[in-house]
Amino acid sequence: MSFIVITKENDDFVRKERLFHDLLLLLCINIKFVMTQEYQLRVLPQIAYRDTALINYIAKEKGFDARTINQVRILRRSIDARQRTIYVNLTVRVYINEVPQDDQYTHTVYPDVSGRPEVIVVGEGPGGLFASLRLIELGLRPIILERGKDVRERKKDMALITKTQKADPESNYCFGEGGAGAYSDGKLYTRSKKRGSIEKILNVFCQHGASTAILADAHPHIGTDKLPRVIENMRLQILKSGGEVHFQTKMTRLIVSSGQATDRVVGVEAVNLATGKEETYHGPVILATGHSARDVYRYLAEAKIEIEAKGIAVGVRLEHPSHLIDQIQYHSKQGRGQFLPAAEYSFVTQVDGRGVYSFCMCPGGFVIPAATGPEQIVVNGMSPSNRGTKWSNSGMVVEIHPEDVLSSFPSPSEGGSVDYIKSSPLGDPLCVMRFQEELEKACWQQGNMKQTAPAQRMADFVNNRLSYDLPESSYAPGLISSPLHFWLPPFIAHRLQEGFKAFGKKSHGFLTNEAVLIATETRTSSPVRILRDRETLQHVRLQGLFPCGEGAGYAGGIVSAGVDGERCAEMCAEYIKS
Repeated sequence: MSFIVITKENDDFVRKERLFHDLLLLLCINIKFVMTQEYQLRVLPQIAYRDTALINYIAKEKGFDARTINQVRILRRSIDARQRTIYVNLTVRVYINEVPQDDQYTHTVYPDVSGRPEVIVVGEGPGGLFASLRLIELGLRPIILERGKDVRERKKDMALITKTQKADPESNYCFGEGGAGAYSDGKLYTRSKKRGSIEKILNVFCQHGASTAILADAHPHIGTDKLPRVIENMRLQILKSGGEVHFQTKMTRLIVSSGQATDRVVGVEAVNLATGKEETYHGPVILATGHSARDVYRYLAEAKIEIEAKGIAVGVRLEHPSHLIDQIQYHSKQGRGQFLPAAEYSFVTQVDGRGVYSFCMCPGGFVIPAATGPEQIVVNGMSPSNRGTKWSNSGMVVEIHPEDVLSSFPSPSEGGSVDYIKSSPLGDPLCVMRFQEELEKACWQQGNMKQTAPAQRMADFVNNRLSYDLPESSYAPGLISSPLHFWLPPFIAHRLQEGFKAFGKKSHGFLTNEAVLIATETRTSSPVRILRDRETLQHVRLQGLFPCGEGAGYAGGIVSAGVDGERCAEMCAEYIKS
């Protein structure tokens, strides 16, 4: 911005342009001018990540006295690592001779809803949590039924997996307060930007204890170590406002009223897993059970409630030394150095008509056992807030469609599963789920029927070689060398091999035997979609039933599930009014 100063010289008017900040500097010197300014900056990491250095840089660049800058608030932050010199792109708000009076996040008011109409929310993952909080905003009383334990208690059960080599079927990395996202990193990046306000979701997280850095970062991340406290605070807010939360309470069936022109869901039946007592809850239902509640999918199929098979992505967890990924992504033998965070990567390619891509990348993280029942091995990834471990991992998965699963396993005469073959016609809405189950069981068998995961060095896998030893890994239950290239379904193994070759060409050093493949990554999304009306978000036949979030097939990740939860709450409020 600039302005025009008119001066008189030799009886002629001369127009002289002067910079806007020259005037600002003059004003600041003479009258202690109070103001805020926003700037877009491109700076080195040692400036971007040090408060004093950033203030001094802005003062010098914009012509201010550094002593007049009381605060610099970072509004947007992203890393540009495309060249050898790494830059950080910033959008900042500078406070000159003043202190900000507002919080960095927008507050939401939650009224007391005691005595208000009740809505049953099945599942307390991100979809259920955000649906419940939005219901409170709208003056409705949420009754949450969660099959697992609270976020602190479930942590104890997860710790036992390594010791017992078994997963508790009701309290694990997928089931319990916070859902599958609570202990799988807390990444908040989403490409889904059209269905609702992502900013609202991030602000609600901040209001309940998350760092305000998530409002600025291009790839926001809370961290596995900090997210549980945030989730706990959200639950306490629900209780404070008059809602209810029932742990270890598992929905067994929907209550359907068929006496009217249309079928309506008017409540649920449930069982208290601690006491065995059967319980009944009345009201419209937001069904947010998550992508691993297979018993719910079976119930819906048996009850003839309209669902359909949905495509998913299946593969492995790929784990590198984090220093190696830092070296590759930051183009430096020194890695990330003192100021940069652990490096991320994202790869995608096409092989034989199907996508092969990285998924849920966890820099400086761990690989975790995410099985939800017996005879399963499932792996996932997580990172603490500092992303400070010596490993970086990512899902490496192949896109599959329902029609792909028919030829994925050998016939019974060749050693295939009779049960799977019998139940795998394309018309079966559970065919993709059954494929998941078969793959997880095969993985469990290869893992010595424990939670020790079959694994193979990356280059060995690509070249069809058995790994005679394995590198050190973050996977706590332990690894067993296994020929993944041999027993994984060929349409998955081949595409992964070709994908890794392509990624190795794009990023020199990525395809290496220092990296290890850990099987199997199967829970990338729901294998089933519960059909709902696009406008009302109600089930296509059953009024009063709102399939919600990732488990219903309408979200993929924490933020998109939260957005969908809020939308379902809003539509439920409209339904109650009508």
